[in-house]
Amino acid sequence: MAKHKRSADPASLPYRPCVGLVILNPEGRIFAGQRIDSTYDAWQMPQGGIDKGESPREAALRELREETGIAADSVRILRESAHWLPYDLPVHLVGKLWDGRFRGQTQRWFALRFEGDEREIDIETEEPEFNRWAWMAPDELVHKIVPFKRDTYAAVFEEFADLLR
Repeated sequence: MAKHKRSADPASLPYRPCVGLVILNPEGRIFAGQRIDSTYDAWQMPQGGIDKGESPREAALRELREETGIAADSVRILRESAHWLPYDLPVHLVGKLWDGRFRGQTQRWFALRFEGDEREIDIETEEPEFNRWAWMAPDELVHKIVPFKRDTYAAVFEEFADLLR
């Protein structure tokens, strides 16, 4: 992989390819985790980078296991977002995350129906990202996400609106 030069201009940097997961329980509520690395009450849906040679679908199922402990056979993929959804990091974070190589992320989102037993959810993974989790309504989650991701979450929920009813 070619090394990217750090740039003083974030707009000149590429986006990091990533997947995001809207995991719905039978009541239509969404899995959210409180970020372990945040000093304030920041919650988000599972998400993560796409590894070299990995399809977005493969990355989604890997991230599912890595961040929630949920096995692929405990979910049914309902839909993949029609488009990649980018977001920019705040300028003060650009140099701190991902070795300063990316301006933000471009995400392919997946809506999944959780069909397993909640006892299999285990956020104490090898590299934990969350210190607690909950099922939330979309409007509650949009309120609890970091501000720079709010527009992305709103767009995801709009695209999957028929699944969230």
